[in-house]
Amino acid sequence: MALQVDKASVIQPETILDFIDGVTQRRDTPEERVRQEILKSLVREYGYKKEQIEVEFSIKFGSNRKAVDIAIWLPGQAHTQESVFIIVECKDPKTKSRGKKDGVDQMLSYAAACANVAYGMWTNGDELLTYRFVVDEAGKRVHEAVADLPLAGAQSSVDAPSFEDLRPAASDSLLYAFRRCHNYIAGNQGIQKSDAFLELLKIIFCKIQDERDSPTPTFYITPTERHDAKGKALCRKRLTRLFDAVKGSYESIFKSDERIELTDDVLAYIVGQLQMFSLLESDVDIKGHAYETIVGSNLRGDKGQFFTPRNMCSMMVRMVDPSEEDYILDPAMGTCGFLVTAMNYVIEKIGESVDASGRSEAAKQQVRESRKKGFLAKHIVGIDFDPILVRASKMNMVMNNDGTGQLFHTNSLEPFSAFSPELRKALRLDSKDVKSNSALAEGHGVTAIVTNPPFGSKIPIEDPAILSMFDFGHSWSYDEAEMEWVMEDKLVSRPPEILFIERCVKLLEPGKGVAAIVIPNGILGNPGLGFVRQWLFRKTRILASVDMHPDTFQPNVGVQTSVLMVRRLDAQEEAWFASGSILDYQIFMAICDHVGHDKRGVTTYVRDDDGYPIVREQTTAVTGIVASDEESEHASMERVVDDDTMKIAEAFVEWRRDQ
Repeated sequence: MALQVDKASVIQPETILDFIDGVTQRRDTPEERVRQEILKSLVREYGYKKEQIEVEFSIKFGSNRKAVDIAIWLPGQAHTQESVFIIVECKDPKTKSRGKKDGVDQMLSYAAACANVAYGMWTNGDELLTYRFVVDEAGKRVHEAVADLPLAGAQSSVDAPSFEDLRPAASDSLLYAFRRCHNYIAGNQGIQKSDAFLELLKIIFCKIQDERDSPTPTFYITPTERHDAKGKALCRKRLTRLFDAVKGSYESIFKSDERIELTDDVLAYIVGQLQMFSLLESDVDIKGHAYETIVGSNLRGDKGQFFTPRNMCSMMVRMVDPSEEDYILDPAMGTCGFLVTAMNYVIEKIGESVDASGRSEAAKQQVRESRKKGFLAKHIVGIDFDPILVRASKMNMVMNNDGTGQLFHTNSLEPFSAFSPELRKALRLDSKDVKSNSALAEGHGVTAIVTNPPFGSKIPIEDPAILSMFDFGHSWSYDEAEMEWVMEDKLVSRPPEILFIERCVKLLEPGKGVAAIVIPNGILGNPGLGFVRQWLFRKTRILASVDMHPDTFQPNVGVQTSVLMVRRLDAQEEAWFASGSILDYQIFMAICDHVGHDKRGVTTYVRDDDGYPIVREQTTAVTGIVASDEESEHASMERVVDDDTMKIAEAFVEWRRDQ
């Protein structure tokens, strides 16, 4: 049942505002969420106008009437049962195989009742099946599986697409596609999910390689090829050539003897699911969210790795506010979320600067690319101990703004002398820095760190060779008379986050370098860790402390965290503190009460005092396939995500500007 209301700022609890009319409030169910995502995709990606679409369109079905989930007509066609062009049926993501068959049969029966329907789709979000209806040689109307629906303005889905046919991803459609592909590989190839993820990586790389370097698309499979063994073999041949090119372009990611391990059937399905997207033209946030969700579902935090939510990455990068002159490091990069966020943040700054320069458009483009290339070549550095994460990170960088960065498979806590010459150069460390395990002078070390190091007493650092290099690797005792903590000679095991704090500070350029670090709350309040706080006050200037909500890392792990932001002192400032002087200064402090999701990972929305969700008008770009004389953006009413992170970041930036 749908409730009609005027466009307003609130909607009923437990409802979703219909994307098509912006007025109807529909009951918030898993099935409805799937339908609304498909509707957004049809408008924003496929290019259909809202006026061509109806939700719950009533058709005559025998002696009864049934409601089609989504019906689409060609432009100018009357919205009648006889003129329906496409029908779509949506189901709950938890729909099992029997329910899937019943749902497809239901869609086909509805199509049979619509005399001129050309296409039908069934989806539960995680799976998507598309059919084309044709008349066979015997004059009988039959259906055949195809890779995709046609784009707006096309009467049929293309066989071999051109680059003009590709569409940027919108909303969560790319996430659903990645998830479908990953689950299909795992379920039909007979391999573990982690191995399925690596195979999916290869195919995504092939897709990007094709978009970047091929004169015409070779990443595709035609409807005819999908139903023919020889056709599937041709698809494999095209993908094999692409993967050979990938291995040549990314020797640090793929070995020369690696190959695509998928069967022809599985490969054909994956290509069919991805071929119509333009990954290079898709919004970086959409790509990042889709990619990192799939990565996070495969690489568990059994080594203390808790992948940082994107809104938290954005908050911390905004607080650090890096520029193209900064040398940006994440010493525990995981899937590269912080570095991708920082990279795109700086690239956007470069674009704004160039756009305001008054140059001609051609000159702007040249300067923009030159500055971007110079920044990406030397100013992004990432380190991780997990080789699979390093590979995943390189893929993430490739997907975003063509950046590969300087990403290294290394233990960040090792002595600087164990770092490769390439890594030491990237970190701007000379022989004196290496000997002391600390950047010592102006122009040495990095100028910005954003990181979420591994946490946990279950993974302590016990290697004496590592512990001996760190002040925190030693035992500390409290001198009651002097009212200070004193470092002793004895070495003690420490959880990694303690050592990472010291390592981050010592990698910063003295007097200039700034770090934003996710830390467990115990570091700020545990009486036994007072030596850490004392050390920080003597080695850094504390800029900010943000207490994060307990649900921040849910549903993956429940851990109480804060974001600590510091600037490393220079030698003169350190000496001043060492003399016993105390500097009285302000510290920005905030509590993040709302992070946009609950402990189950379900998105939370802003509500008014009576508990009604608040909605607001949002303008969204329509895919580039829309003709130039038609609208290129449209407005829709969307619920407001209950998220304080960027409010805190902007408040900090304003506060720091006034200091």
